[in-house]
Amino acid sequence: MKNLLFILFLLVMENSVFAQFSQEPLPYAFDALEPSIDKATMEIHYGKHHKAYVDNLNKAVAGTPQEKISLLDLQKSVTAQTPAAIRNNGGGVWNHTFYFNGMAPNAGGEPKGALGEAIKASWGSFDHFKDEFKKAALGRFGSGWVWLTVVNGKLVIHSTPNQDNPLMQISEVKGTPVLSLDVWEHAYYLKYQNKRADYADAYWNVVNWKLANELYAKALK
Repeated sequence: MKNLLFILFLLVMENSVFAQFSQEPLPYAFDALEPSIDKATMEIHYGKHHKAYVDNLNKAVAGTPQEKISLLDLQKSVTAQTPAAIRNNGGGVWNHTFYFNGMAPNAGGEPKGALGEAIKASWGSFDHFKDEFKKAALGRFGSGWVWLTVVNGKLVIHSTPNQDNPLMQISEVKGTPVLSLDVWEHAYYLKYQNKRADYADAYWNVVNWKLANELYAKALK
C-alpha cells in the first residue's frame, strides 16, 4: 500500500507545475460583464487560456534565472534573444491579467479625471479617441493587443502582435500601458465570433476607468 501511494505521489509530482508564477483571481464573477462580454467566453478565456499560459510559463522558466524574478521584471527583460516559450507565455500571463483587471462591472462610459482630460487634449474628443483605438484593433492582423500607453508623458495608441506588450524591449512602442484590448480570436469567439468591430465597440461599456486613471497618474511620476 505504501509503495502504491509513493508511486502515485511520483506521478503527481511528474505532472505538477511548481508555481513560481500564479494565476491572479478574476476580480469579478464570470457573468459580471454581460452582456458586453459573455459568461462562457470569460470562463474559457480565464479558466483555460490564461491558466495554460501560467502553467506553461512555470515550465519554461524552471531552472533558469527568470524563475526568480517578478512577472513585471520578466516582461521588461524580454529581448529578441528571449526563448519563445518565456516571451509568449510570460506575455500571455501579464497581458491577460492586465486586460481582465482593466474591465469591471458597472463601469465604462466616458473617462473622467486627468486621463479623460489627457485623452481629449490628445485626440480632440473621446469619440475620435475611440475611432483611433478601434482602427488599431481592426488593423492588427491575427492575434495581438491594442494599448493606450504613456510614452515620455504622452498618450499613444498602438498595437503589438501575439503576446508582446510595451514593457518589452522588443516592442516598437515602449512605455507604461494604462489600457488594453485583447484582439485575439479567443477573446471574442463565442459572442462576437468574427465581428471584431462589434467587440471593440462593446469594450467601452466595461472599461475600468478608475484603474486606468490610477495607472496614468503613476506613469507620470
